[in-house]
Amino acid sequence: MEIYLRVLKENYVNFNGRARRKEFWIFQLFLTIISTICFVLDNILGTVFTIDAGPAGLISLPYGWLYFLCGIYHFLPSLSVLVRRLHDVGKSGWWFFIVFVPFIGPFWSFYLLCKDGDHGENSYGNNPKA
Repeated sequence: MEIYLRVLKENYVNFNGRARRKEFWIFQLFLTIISTICFVLDNILGTVFTIDAGPAGLISLPYGWLYFLCGIYHFLPSLSVLVRRLHDVGKSGWWFFIVFVPFIGPFWSFYLLCKDGDHGENSYGNNPKA
């Protein structure tokens, strides 16, 4: 939880430097847990979005305001920790867009996010493990 809070407090929109695998994956874990809680609360509280589909009537979406606000709040920190994670493996933040390459892109992106960071200093800063 400490790592998650550090990303939100100290590195909210920090796109410089490097982030260890542990920092990235712990943040993603807590984001998934919090998003799931917001999703469930939206359904329990009845704050889900509804759409008027004309002759089909009202259609309820499975998410609502809590989930939406959680996503808005976490968008920039998620992007910044992703960019810093790519910096740790020696890649520019623009490598995020590899995920849009059909078939191989998501797998290559996942590989980059899982591999160990560069040992020592790289062009994005010192090794955060040191």
